[in-house]
Amino acid sequence: MNPGTTQLLIILGYLVLLLAIGFISNRLFRGTKADYQVASHSIGPFLLVMSLFGTTMTAFALVGSTGQAYREGIGVYGMLASSSGIIHSLCFFLIGVKVWTFARKYQYTTQIEFFRDRLDSDFIGVLLFPVLVGLVIPYLLIGVISSGGVIQAMTAGLAPDLSWFQSFQPDQSINPATHGGVPPWLGSLLICLVVLTYVFYGGMRGTAWANAFQTAIFMILGVVTFYVIANRLGGKASFFENLQHLSSIVPESHSTRKNMAQGQFLMYLLIPLSVGMFPHVFQHWMTAKSARTFKAPVILQPLFIMIVWVPCVLIGVWTFGLFSSPDLHPSGPPLPTFSSGVVDANKILPFLVKTQTGAILGGFLAAGILAAIMSSLDSQFLCLGTIFTNDIVTHYAGKDRLSDRQQVLLTRTFIVVIVAVTYLLSLGNVRSVFAMGVWCFSGFAALFPLIVAALYWRGLSAFGAMASVVTAIATWGFLFYQGLQVPMEQGGLSAYMVNLDINGIDVSLKPVVVMVFTSAVSMILVSWITPKPSETVLKKFFNFDPPK
Repeated sequence: MNPGTTQLLIILGYLVLLLAIGFISNRLFRGTKADYQVASHSIGPFLLVMSLFGTTMTAFALVGSTGQAYREGIGVYGMLASSSGIIHSLCFFLIGVKVWTFARKYQYTTQIEFFRDRLDSDFIGVLLFPVLVGLVIPYLLIGVISSGGVIQAMTAGLAPDLSWFQSFQPDQSINPATHGGVPPWLGSLLICLVVLTYVFYGGMRGTAWANAFQTAIFMILGVVTFYVIANRLGGKASFFENLQHLSSIVPESHSTRKNMAQGQFLMYLLIPLSVGMFPHVFQHWMTAKSARTFKAPVILQPLFIMIVWVPCVLIGVWTFGLFSSPDLHPSGPPLPTFSSGVVDANKILPFLVKTQTGAILGGFLAAGILAAIMSSLDSQFLCLGTIFTNDIVTHYAGKDRLSDRQQVLLTRTFIVVIVAVTYLLSLGNVRSVFAMGVWCFSGFAALFPLIVAALYWRGLSAFGAMASVVTAIATWGFLFYQGLQVPMEQGGLSAYMVNLDINGIDVSLKPVVVMVFTSAVSMILVSWITPKPSETVLKKFFNFDPPK
């Protein structure tokens, strides 16, 4: 068999298992909208913790963190992973439990339904819908693009004589890291079709089951990947000797935060706030069986994040140490590159899995990487279909005019549309999964003041909420455009900073700081001078007996 054949067969076998999960879960489908969208609020602690962790750990965490650690060093872990562990748990506890309380009492299935009721405003839903969809699509692109890159790298050598499968360096020489592998457009299409199928048939129950299965797969195989790659790259007698050796060859620029400004490091703490406004996380919160179900996610989320992020970041910095020094450069093909000759950091992790492991183990490890990617795609596709059905069609057409069967069909139809749009957008050339992830999360983080105020501040007005959303998305759009002007040689979108002159002092801020600050200030100022919701509405959300 050609190189890459075994890996492809294992990947296909894994995808067949996921399809089977979708079809089996469909046999338990009750035929109702609530069952398709939120599994009839029946998800227990195990499924909730696994599905929440799976949907928050994306290609950004695996593929993106490895690539960014290659670029910037070990500080990437502190910037996002350690802070995410703490902030995610706080969001689950302080926001998730209260959201579940309102969802159970008032039968919400989307966050727009909550905001519309909380602010007694129909227009807030009209405003939030395009913003949420617009921010989720880049999030989806991260997974779709990464999945194509992973499959190409893992199946390199499969069909080198087919023109579609050929890959070349800038000088038109063969690129051994990806030549002969399944082309990214075909790999991404396969992943989209598989995810679409089991979400289409299984709904939220199938998504939760698939997420639990995939989370277990990528956590277990992630540890195995780390162990195998460390032993192969280190070349020493024992695992711990390899850890010491690989750490010793990493230059100071990547083994410390020396070249990472303290302000930049601290400003990244705002990025994980995005989890508080992810629509797919909202929908998972609403599936919980009871408030006690949240104990497991609150406790285990930081531990699970550490298990996934530590190996990925270390592999990234080790790769930089090895490939940046001619004396240490391992034998074998060079790192994958773009047509410009710049290292394609998005493919470093699958490249190492391909070159440093055997065919069978490499196939299973590739399945683990794909599991992390797909465990987010399914929840995001489902949440967008749910938002479209509940907050646009049935809200304006009238719930009584559409049967549950028709509403499920609408949800499925919009999911198909979103999958198609995402796939077509993924065919563009995206340089950095990490940069796209940071900007996507920054947009959701800018909306974080809104959910906090809605849950804890009686003074929030509908106009204040609208001002917050408009300010957040306008600021995001303007700063994103400015970031696109930064050349890739200078870091591109990842390196863009907002430079301000405050009383003669030059201050550089990450875009997320500006977004969160302006969103919060506009919300507070406008809320102070505009009418508040009625006492009836406030009593509905601040004075009631919560369900158990």
